[in-house]
Amino acid sequence: MISLDGNYGEGGGALVRTALALSTLTGRGFVVKNIRAGRSEPGLKAQHLTAIKALKEFCGAKTNEVEIGTQELYFNPGKIKRGIFEFNIGTAGSISLLLQAITLPALFAPGKVTFKIKGGTCGKWQASVDYVQNILYPYLQRFVEKIEMRIIKRGYYPQGGGEVVVEITPRFRLDEYGSYTALLEELLFKTAKIVLVKQGTLEQIKGIVNVSIELQEREVGERIKMAAENMLRHHHVPVNIRVEYTKAFSVGGEILLWGIGSNEGKVDYDNPILLGGDALIEKGKSSEEIGKEAAEELEQEIKSRAAVDYHLLDQLVLYMSLLPGSSIKGSKVSNHTLTNIYVVEKFLPVGFMVEGSNISVREKIKNPPKGPLL
Repeated sequence: MISLDGNYGEGGGALVRTALALSTLTGRGFVVKNIRAGRSEPGLKAQHLTAIKALKEFCGAKTNEVEIGTQELYFNPGKIKRGIFEFNIGTAGSISLLLQAITLPALFAPGKVTFKIKGGTCGKWQASVDYVQNILYPYLQRFVEKIEMRIIKRGYYPQGGGEVVVEITPRFRLDEYGSYTALLEELLFKTAKIVLVKQGTLEQIKGIVNVSIELQEREVGERIKMAAENMLRHHHVPVNIRVEYTKAFSVGGEILLWGIGSNEGKVDYDNPILLGGDALIEKGKSSEEIGKEAAEELEQEIKSRAAVDYHLLDQLVLYMSLLPGSSIKGSKVSNHTLTNIYVVEKFLPVGFMVEGSNISVREKIKNPPKGPLL
């Protein structure tokens, strides 16, 4: 059983989610102690319990008894299943954070998987479902026949109540290979590595402003859009930002922007250059400030000359670990990223090299030679 220190690195829930995903894929059990030990409210939170419960249903895993505040988790995975799974996180609990734990193993399920998830669609300190849909999931197409997210209903803080449906049709099915090591060998042979080291040329900027319908009369969505467009106009590329008003249980909203880059005039659909920036509607912020905030975040990513924004860097570590030889250049390496690397290296026979904001992954040498090579 793999042993993990829950207080390593950023010492938060990302370590637990990453371990759950890799354990379910590899079939290797783990124990993590000192979960969120350095936080003001240590131990598991409601969102972590939801992820544990979801994976128990998805793969028949067995665990110790856990509740809010538990600082030790034993997790023994079973076999990944196919089918339809419904998860209700409750209130505005993050849908995208749950997806961090369940997407990876679902890519290699024995058949089509459908997740119907209720919770929050955007919030502080998390990627929104729009980010997952438009920026993360395009990179995962290489692993599957199909991966698609439909946003059925928006859910804003504090009441949440959003709903998404994620459908995944695997291309590689773990049960056909006998072991995850055999699966990894097949992936290396048949799947394009994740190579994102040059930002290339900015070709266009897209965006979505989603706002609760109560704010339509004040044209909040349009004002956010206009403020962002004014900030980005100097790039002299098409800027297409869509505004949508929606019925939700709580008043709220968000803007997500993403830049699309090319190398030598071509967009590489195996390794697209996608850089994101976002901002939440919050009390005390004007619409114009919100649009400007998202645009400034995107501007910082563009100016960094990175091929991957820092949010995506955190998440891609998990997937590039399946394809040794992959390399990416981010705008900065966060503690979340380093924590994910720590967990991956515990589960998979790979090693990461971090040089500045450049990250690459290689297979670990089996039975390395001792002494000097002649």
